[in-house]
Amino acid sequence: MRKIIESTLNALDAAGNIRRLPNQLVDKRTVDLSSNDYLGLASDKDLQLGFEESGIWRSSSMSASASRLLAHRQSEFVSLENKLAQAYGRTALLFNSGYHANTGMVSALGAIPGAYILADKLVHASIIDGIKLSGAPFARFRHNDYGHLERLASKVARDYPYIIIIAESIYSMDGDRADIEALVSVKRKFPESVLYIDEAHAVGVEGPAGLGLAKASPSFSDIDIVVGTFGKALASTGAFAILDTYMRDFMVNKARSLIFSTAIPPINAAWTEYVFTRALEMDDRRERLRKLSARLAQIIPSSDCSQKPSHIRPLLVGDPKQAVNLSQKLAAEGFDVLPIRTPTVPPGTDRLRFSLSASLGEHELDRLSHSLKRIL
Repeated sequence: MRKIIESTLNALDAAGNIRRLPNQLVDKRTVDLSSNDYLGLASDKDLQLGFEESGIWRSSSMSASASRLLAHRQSEFVSLENKLAQAYGRTALLFNSGYHANTGMVSALGAIPGAYILADKLVHASIIDGIKLSGAPFARFRHNDYGHLERLASKVARDYPYIIIIAESIYSMDGDRADIEALVSVKRKFPESVLYIDEAHAVGVEGPAGLGLAKASPSFSDIDIVVGTFGKALASTGAFAILDTYMRDFMVNKARSLIFSTAIPPINAAWTEYVFTRALEMDDRRERLRKLSARLAQIIPSSDCSQKPSHIRPLLVGDPKQAVNLSQKLAAEGFDVLPIRTPTVPPGTDRLRFSLSASLGEHELDRLSHSLKRIL
């Protein structure tokens, strides 16, 4: 087996696709453009100090020491779920991560007899893994092509009564947006269908009070499951699902990632609730991020001018070795932008993924613009 493993690693290295864990940056002058800290809260010392001074953490345990179904301590989890339910107007369920949420819930839905899954071509790997775990038949519709989605749904609806439609609201590698109303429109044509939207990169950033694009939609009630994460804009760890009570009960009984995994530490749930509550009122940061996103869109133009720019911007390179080389050149210029290669993205679409934070200054993007002009 060792020879096979070595051969695999050598092949990855030769293709420019070998991965290594990066070292921590020691140069504080380096601008981090790879983080998902979209609101700049992870490094907000005032926010951390406020949590410490609140004393909330003093009564919170550092470990759940059991799965959610077995944990003796539940108060922090229940409090956070109640806060989420109040904000969204629907029940909430916590998961350990976005990966756990998607693999657990998608596999549970797909295992329902008569289920067929239709997922956008560019959904996250955690969703794909959930589909594979479910064993359900599935197809991938062309990215953001809702006509293709409807044609596929019409074709399979004759044999499968339960169609599960899965998409993201903002896509993690391209930064483009789904058309929520178009997804809902297709869903309404198939009465037994389930619409599942992953908002990992929209929660905290988009929609009313940063609750995401689904919540901003007038058709929010038609969206069966909304997934959000705490480890990106909300500067914590874990994830959540917004869903009806009957669906929540189903997931508590069928989502294996919830049932068989130790829950997040209660102190993390307490911190998350503290941050989430304050982030609801951070429209100034969201507006700043929108302005920075518009500036980055000028620096790195897109071929699709109809798309409203987001805080994620790809620079397509098309070759893994060139992507690594460009990343290294930008590092020398004082910018940390890591290369994204296959299998994270399809072959031939290797890129640099620029990810913005509200903590950045416009002068840093101006400097980035000058650096890219020199390098490219």
